Formats: sequence, structure tokens, C-alpha cells
Amino acid sequence: MKDIEVKSIDDIAPYSGPNAIAGIRFRPARAALGVTAWGMNVLDLDPGCTGYPEHDHAHDEQEEVYVVLTGEVSLVVGQERTPLRAGDMVRVPATVRRKLVTEGSGARVLAIGATPGAAFKATM
Repeated sequence: MKDIEVKSIDDIAPYSGPNAIAGIRFRPARAALGVTAWGMNVLDLDPGCTGYPEHDHAHDEQEEVYVVLTGEVSLVVGQERTPLRAGDMVRVPATVRRKLVTEGSGARVLAIGATPGAAFKATM
């Protein structure tokens, strides 16, 4: 087929630059597939991973959707923990500070983001 791109997640090399976080393999899926309409990354989080940074997207108004592909992960918002397992999806508005943590098992999470009503601009 013409104009399609097929990649295995495991064939997307994880980010290894100066901002790499121990226990997380951040795979730039958007760039690997040539997607230009939204951001998309795959996060492999080791068991007991707490290094995923708490953040929001108030500065760029980007909302995110996390899709748990394998394993279990908790979405932490303030003092609330929402357990998520394979097959679960969650939408997080831009202004909500969030963090992903794993406990007994690791997880593979697809993270998709874009700013409603705005043209997407890749940053990396």
C-alpha cells in the first residue's frame, strides 16, 4: 500500500538524551510514523516507577488521552489515584496536573495529545 507507515512499538528507539528518566522508555511514536495532526508517544514504565513528572498543559492548552496497552498504572491527580489497567482510556484536560505511577507491575501506555481548535505543531 502506498503512503502508509507501519512500525512495531518495540522498533521505535526510546529517547536517550539528557532528559531521559530512569524506569521510563519514552518512544516518540508520532515522529516514527510521520503523524502531523497530533502528538503521540508510547511510554514503557517499569514496576514501581514514580519518575514520570507531574505536569499540566495549561501553557499550551493541550488535552491528553492515555490508553493503557499492557499492565497497570495509576493516574495521580492531587491526592486522588485512579487505577487503570490494559484496555482503559482516560482523557485529561489541559489544566489538570497529573502524574503516572506504577506499583507491582509495569505498564505500556499510549499518550495522545493535541490542542482543541488549534493546528498541531510538533516540538520534537
